[in-house]
Amino acid sequence: MVRAMAPDRLEGWLTRAGTGLVASFARGVGQDKPAVLAAITLSWSNGQTEGQITKLKLVKRQMYGRGKIDLLQARLIGLTPP
Repeated sequence: MVRAMAPDRLEGWLTRAGTGLVASFARGVGQDKPAVLAAITLSWSNGQTEGQITKLKLVKRQMYGRGKIDLLQARLIGLTPP
């Protein structure tokens, strides 16, 4: 449905999923239906942004207690600390 960009399949999926093991997830999707339809039909994506945030959080966790902002900048941007 998502890869084919076919929002007309959403109602059928919600009906089938509402009685299965993913019923709770299907209820959540149904409650936020306008956003789900927009995600299926629009070509916009925030994947690049999410990837950068994930990278930042990973580096931050790895460095916890080891350095200050200059070392964090060096790890993320690739600069050498002064």
